[in-house]
Amino acid sequence: MKGILVILDGIGDLPNKQLGDKTPLEVANTPNLDFLASRGELGYMHSVNPNFIPESDEAIVSIFGNDLIASTRGQLEARGTDIKLTRGDLAFRTNFATIDSIKEGNILDRRAGRTLTTKEAEILAKSLNKIKLSSNFEFIPTIQHRGVLVFSGGFSDNILGNDSTYTQGKSKELSKIGFSKALDDEENTQYSVNIVNEFVEKAHEILEAHPINEERRRKGLMPANYLLLRGAGIEPPKLKIYRKWLSVCYMPLEIGFSKVSGMKIFSFDYPKLKNLDAYKNLYDGLKKACKFAIKTLKKNNKKEDYAYIHIKETDIPGHDNKPIEKKLMIEYLDKTLFYFLKKFATSKKIKIVVTADHSTPCKLKSHSADPVPVLFYNDSVIKEKKFCEKEARLGSLGRIIGKDLLKKVGFVR
Repeated sequence: MKGILVILDGIGDLPNKQLGDKTPLEVANTPNLDFLASRGELGYMHSVNPNFIPESDEAIVSIFGNDLIASTRGQLEARGTDIKLTRGDLAFRTNFATIDSIKEGNILDRRAGRTLTTKEAEILAKSLNKIKLSSNFEFIPTIQHRGVLVFSGGFSDNILGNDSTYTQGKSKELSKIGFSKALDDEENTQYSVNIVNEFVEKAHEILEAHPINEERRRKGLMPANYLLLRGAGIEPPKLKIYRKWLSVCYMPLEIGFSKVSGMKIFSFDYPKLKNLDAYKNLYDGLKKACKFAIKTLKKNNKKEDYAYIHIKETDIPGHDNKPIEKKLMIEYLDKTLFYFLKKFATSKKIKIVVTADHSTPCKLKSHSADPVPVLFYNDSVIKEKKFCEKEARLGSLGRIIGKDLLKKVGFVR
């Protein structure tokens, strides 16, 4: 194996008062990441372009050298599940969410309080799949509040979903529900919008009165009574092929991306959320991801030239304004995954890149246009460094645009 790319989702941050006006990376105890940094180079990256606030799909697509128009979020997420797609099928990424009412239209929580158990999501999905429409469709719950929705047939994707956070701007999470809208005057586009809006309306009616949500209200929990849709797509993604790469991933988006990119995928079933402690579930997932990544690299380092490892959990504390949790996750990664990578890379002379897809500053509770730090371990002259945003800004790699990263570090020609 020649190189390993580790993407720590949403790891970039801004100074936070809870951490003494420092970022989680700055205050985290990370001797193994700092070892790699001290024998490598640092830089900072805009995963798409400066002043652009990227979503995870846009960032990953760009980092691997693709144009943003080459794919859609819905198609990538759907291809990370067992749904069978044909051209013209309209795919969306979805969230179970909580609203007060259709009349008021206030989104109370985009993720139903992060307390929707796997079993609850599966029961709700079963009811949703009984909705009668003039088009066939399939709804699949994936992990926690997430899901995938696919309408079968010859649809248009020149439409906006109903998720106002993504249709009206990315600077902050908006609080009003929206409706799917056509972006052209074509008859098929309007038909597609009508089907989507009809489904969302009927889905709300079912979810609002569902026994699962009645029980959640009784317990003082937020009901999962609405679906937010985004990333409409009908065309198969057209991405660059990365043969001789393995991918360790476990979220539908990254699985779908890796599959379309021709990588050899190594994945595992994410731990089910069985109770109200979403962060225990996240730590269970993080622990399993680190253990699985280590096992995969040990067994396959002679079979593939490069590895792509994507760690999702570090993004969540940013959305929830939990800087201490973000710090703790970073420290756990350092003493497990990066403890292994330090020994693995030095003994086998493997280059390592550690970065993020985007920044998710805790105080903003959303993605931002701030650049992310880049660590490139290449066994260079030892110079003490700390892997964090501040030092990355001063690093010898300088500023990098996402599409240039793999060339910059020599992972592609």
